[in-house]
Amino acid sequence: MAKIELGESSLPTGPNTGDVIHKSKRRRMFFLFGLGLALCGAGYIAYDILYASHHIVTDNAYVDADVAQITPLIGGPVKEVMVDDTREVKRGDVLVRLDDTDARITVARTEAQLATTMRHIRSTIAADSGLRAQIAAREADEAQANAKLSAAQGDLAKAQIDLRRREVLEASGSVSGDEVTVVRNAFITARANLKVVEATQALATANRQSAIDTHAANNALISDTTVEDHPDVRAARATYEQAKVDLERTVIYAPVDGIVSRRQVQVGQRVQAGEMLMVVVPVQEAYVDANYKEVQLTKVRVGQSATLFSDLYGSGVKYHGKVVGFSGGTGAAFAIVPAQNATGNWIKVVQRLPVRIALDPRELAAHPLWVGLSITVDITVGN
Repeated sequence: MAKIELGESSLPTGPNTGDVIHKSKRRRMFFLFGLGLALCGAGYIAYDILYASHHIVTDNAYVDADVAQITPLIGGPVKEVMVDDTREVKRGDVLVRLDDTDARITVARTEAQLATTMRHIRSTIAADSGLRAQIAAREADEAQANAKLSAAQGDLAKAQIDLRRREVLEASGSVSGDEVTVVRNAFITARANLKVVEATQALATANRQSAIDTHAANNALISDTTVEDHPDVRAARATYEQAKVDLERTVIYAPVDGIVSRRQVQVGQRVQAGEMLMVVVPVQEAYVDANYKEVQLTKVRVGQSATLFSDLYGSGVKYHGKVVGFSGGTGAAFAIVPAQNATGNWIKVVQRLPVRIALDPRELAAHPLWVGLSITVDITVGN
């Protein structure tokens, strides 16, 4: 084989020299490629064993909070609106004032009705002794009527006997006709007096029974009770207390600490009970709902720790949280449009189940989050 000398170096020459060099390079490339694949596979396996198998990650997560809807408990015209959107409020701060003119009038009226009712019950209780006295008086009247009835009956019997005697003597001529007429008139008078006394006695009996019934009815209203505990007084007091509560409800307070959002109320607007005026978002109590795929949740348990990053602050701010629970169903299960079509066929897709993550309040105070912000969640799971 001929050699071409280039200084001190020499390369083999011949018709197959180029093929030999090319094959050598190709083997080296395949070797390096295979080595790279092996290293990648080993690295992936090591990553999966040492890290990925212990961490479940999703970026389908959002900040949420138990938003407080502000609704009036009574209706009325709006007098003042004390806050606006984005305003931070504390629990107990005044949000809205309603015109309280009607409520104050209602309080005054119900207070007067309560006083009137109490006076009426006091009068009813005081009348009880008077009704007892009336019963005694009616019993005395009845006794007097009974005595008069007995006397009238005796007078009638005597007049009847005198009349019979005079009528017998008149036939024999022993008495004059005038004397008989006088006795007959006395009998008629006695009989009429008896009817009058009988009517008087019946009236006295009826009056006595009426007095007894009146006392019984009055006693039924006041028995086993006092003025304060009487049902009528309690009902009137309840109406009065309700009027006072309605007056207090003309001022609407913030139920929680948070930020005012979605304000929809204006001064002069007449609102109805239950109408939403605004919402207060308690951002200091925010949490995260992470929508994990069902195939990721095999090892996820309540109480496991989680690391979170928000798109707002980036990877420079890390939040530490804890799994506190799972939703009762997937998003598809609670969707307005059902997952199955009209024929009843079920189209299977991987479902996502919301997992509730509680945040550290101190970290949340240092770097506040707002409802709806995107979050990346990494849950540390066991083997």
